[in-house]
Amino acid sequence: MLSGIKDFFFLVVTAVTLANAAVIVPGATWTDTSGNVIQAHGGGFLKVGSTFYWFGEDKSHNSGLFKAVSCYTSSDLVSWTRQNDALTPISGTMISTSNIVERPKVVFNQKNSEYVMWFHSDTSNYGAAQVGVATARTPCGPYTYRSSFKPFGADSRDMGLFQDDDADKTTYLLYASDNNQNFKISKLDANYYNVTSQVSQLTASTLESPGIIKRNGVYHLFASHTTGWDPNPNKFFTTSSLSGPWSSQADIAPAAVRTYFSQNTFDMFFNSNLAIYMGDRWRPTLLGSSRYIWFPLSWSTGKPQIVPADVWSLNLSTGTYTVASGTTYEAESGTLGGSSSILSDSSFSGGRAVGWLGNGGTLTMNNIQGIGTSQWVSLYFANGDSTWRTTTVSVNGGPAVVVDQPNTGGGHVILSVPVKLSLRSGANTVIFAAGQSNYAADLDKIIVYTAT
Repeated sequence: MLSGIKDFFFLVVTAVTLANAAVIVPGATWTDTSGNVIQAHGGGFLKVGSTFYWFGEDKSHNSGLFKAVSCYTSSDLVSWTRQNDALTPISGTMISTSNIVERPKVVFNQKNSEYVMWFHSDTSNYGAAQVGVATARTPCGPYTYRSSFKPFGADSRDMGLFQDDDADKTTYLLYASDNNQNFKISKLDANYYNVTSQVSQLTASTLESPGIIKRNGVYHLFASHTTGWDPNPNKFFTTSSLSGPWSSQADIAPAAVRTYFSQNTFDMFFNSNLAIYMGDRWRPTLLGSSRYIWFPLSWSTGKPQIVPADVWSLNLSTGTYTVASGTTYEAESGTLGGSSSILSDSSFSGGRAVGWLGNGGTLTMNNIQGIGTSQWVSLYFANGDSTWRTTTVSVNGGPAVVVDQPNTGGGHVILSVPVKLSLRSGANTVIFAAGQSNYAADLDKIIVYTAT
């Protein structure tokens, strides 16, 4: 990915299977119904009947070069089954294994009864800056590659598609252009094979990773800025017409959390009360282990805002979502060991946290209540370093789990990372940062969830 999110909260543990779970846990390791880690980065989504299709980049080879556009199916957006690859490399073309294929998006063309895929098509050095088009008669294809080109002769890097709700299902290409300086929206032809007219340009906006939803007649454009592999506060813009004028940018989450360490890839609209922000938590040094960050979007304040739920669920029949509740345990209520110490800062829950963990400093938390099964536990931490830290977590004297803790953008910013721990029924003892020579991040609190 030319620019995006530099790293992610990576759990050095056995992959946790969410395939049959009823909850969505942003940042966890999501696996499909065969137990394999889902490979659908930079994804796009399509619903046909009662089936959802998830198209994305297969990065299991941990490379930015093209391996496949994967296709997964689900009836509930939680349990995903991998189908045949939708698009695979063709030597001697712009979709060879030496090229870049990113951000695949698929729409249905009712005129031709055909599924049309658009994607960012590029050379390995991102010098071509093109779009690619492929077609199929079924959602997962396989797709037949048609061509790659620059729309109207101009750059196209990070891109998306938006299909309007008019009778003709008019569809638009959303793309970062002119060396990522200008963001453009162009109308597709009736076949969805090419662009016919540019309808809007946000000049000098430096936007990428776009998505649009239309709510109550208002178009909402979601996008990130371009900050290399570092996260940034993703923005939204609104308009009553795709030709503009567009509103000024506004945040979809508190700016300091940098979109909870993620980058927009798709925005799924259900009804005026339910939409989902779907983002990627990139790990450029190990792309196949990049994670997915999905959050509800709420308009309760009158503008779209991410609901930062550690654990949450969807009810597709009612078009509603539920944020799971958990039990909070403050880190400072535990027993400090070695060089660990209490930190005081208004940014911490209750104004205090535990620091100097690792390198001899430990924290033991007793009487952590469990229900006798594996449970999601969110660790709330602050890491003001420019690099990532790790902490070990051990339950009831069992083997340690290592949890990555990326930088939080400053020492006064608190983020959470999920880990699944086997807790016995009743009281448990959880020890942090034991046996590690490196320093862990400062621990503010943990929240233990019973929803699975």
